Order: sequence, then structure tokens, then C-alpha cells
Amino acid sequence: MPRAIWRGAISFGMVSIPVKLYTATESKDVSFRQLHRDDLARVRQLRWCPVEDREVAYDELVKGYEYAKDQYVVLDDEDFEDLPVPSKHTISLTAFVQAEEIDPIYYDKPYYLDPDEAGVKPFALLLKALEEKQLVAIGKVAIRNKENLCALRASDGGIVMETLLYPDEIRKPEVADVSEVTVSEQELKMAFSLIEMLEESFDPAQYQDGYREALLARITAKLEGGEVIHDEAVAPSAQPVDLMAALKASIEATKTRKSGEGTEAEAKAEGPAAVEGDVSDGDDEPKKKPARPRKKAKAASS
Repeated sequence: MPRAIWRGAISFGMVSIPVKLYTATESKDVSFRQLHRDDLARVRQLRWCPVEDREVAYDELVKGYEYAKDQYVVLDDEDFEDLPVPSKHTISLTAFVQAEEIDPIYYDKPYYLDPDEAGVKPFALLLKALEEKQLVAIGKVAIRNKENLCALRASDGGIVMETLLYPDEIRKPEVADVSEVTVSEQELKMAFSLIEMLEESFDPAQYQDGYREALLARITAKLEGGEVIHDEAVAPSAQPVDLMAALKASIEATKTRKSGEGTEAEAKAEGPAAVEGDVSDGDDEPKKKPARPRKKAKAASS
């Protein structure tokens, strides 16, 4: 279990639930170092003071708020700790809402909540209430010098806390207005047909980061001195297209792909039965084991 990034309590009316907070996600990005091209020496980023013309150590740094050009108010650790904000140590639940009432654009970062030993029973009570009522609890929590709006929801036998953005942190969209664009009934019908063919339950396990895999393969090829494959990615065309023709072609391609997947899945389902089919128990006529039920083909996301 990683180190807890926050310790405090959930305030639920008069009930206090001591909890610990853990990050729920981790970055899988491929990281790189900045190197000097001529000698491949790693480049250092210096904390440089132009007044004294020297590098500054971490213990010499302070936090400063720039209230005017080159004018600062300096705050130390005590200033942050002494702020009269209850959410520094307590997640006070102030409302319970339907999950669909929260626009996904407000979700920021997920965390796992874990009860301390003294909070197991009230934690279980809150979890059960969220599951039974199918509601999301709204509160506030201060993490890393910021008070965040947060949402607590039941998930896989536990409680996930997700920080939420405030309305003034959401940028106004500056995109093309397509509300007046005319779409024909036939085009809409074709789009519905394509969507229905691709409709399935969400299974995150079937998705992989293709870019990361290709990048790691390129790194491995360079490391081993092998051949580097240069595959030109096809950029989408910016030219106007025949929408109906594109929809028809998409539907036909999806039908062909799904048909191929269905045949392959059926072959896999029937394969073991065919191998095990003829079993003799001493009689002249061999007896066959009943064929296994056919597995339903699962469509992959395009």
C-alpha cells in the first residue's frame, strides 16, 4: 500500500469517521531525460539566483505570492498550517446528489479512502448507505494548499473520493456552433445503425495504450541494434466527404469485422469439443461428448 497523502476524518452529521487518503491512479507515461546532444551528458536544471549569481539549495527556498510586478508576500509552513479552514483535516459531507447530476467535466482526480481501525464501523455504514441510496456525497477537502470540492461514491466494496473542479476553473467552450446545421433523417438513421452495431458494455481491460507500446518497441529496437520500422500513420482527411457514403462504408466494414470475429470465436468454442469428441468405452459405436455451448463473440472497440 502506498503512503497516505492525507489523514483526517469524514464528518457525516454527528458521526466522525477517521480515514486515510491514497492516490488511486499512477502515470504509465514513458519518461525521458534531457541530454546534451554532443556528449549525451544529462542536463541539470539549476535553481539560480540572478542577484547572487549562484545556485540556490532547496532549504533556501520560500513561497512567495506576487501581488505586483516583482513584489511578493512570503508565506511559510506555519502560515499554511494555521489557516482557519476545517477541510484541512475533515471532509464534511454537506449534500447527497444523483451521480448523473454531476457533469463529468467537473471530475478532477480520484483517490481511495481507507478507514482507520476506529472508523471501520461508521465507514461501513456510510458505504452501505451510499450503495443502497445510489447517491454521491458532496463535501470539501484541503489537499496540497488547495481546498477542493469532492464527491464520495461507493465503488467495488469501498469508497472512492474524487476531487471536483469549481465552476470558475472550467473554461468556456470556444468551438464551432453546429446547432443550426441540418442533418437529414436518413443520415441520422444510418448513424444510429452504426452506433447500435458498436454498442456494448464498457470493458476497460480490452483497451491498451498503443502509442506507449509502439514507443517502447522503438526503444527496444534501438537498444538491441535491430531494425526500426517506419510506419507512416494515416492522418484523417480534412477534405469534405460524402457523409452518406462514409456511413455506409463504416457499416459494411463493421459487419465484415464482426462476422470475422464471430466465425473465429465459434471456431475457438467448438475446437476443444472436436478434439475431445470421439471417446470409446469398449462398444463398437463410439460415444460423443456433448459439444460445449458456443461462446458469444465479443466485439472489440473500433
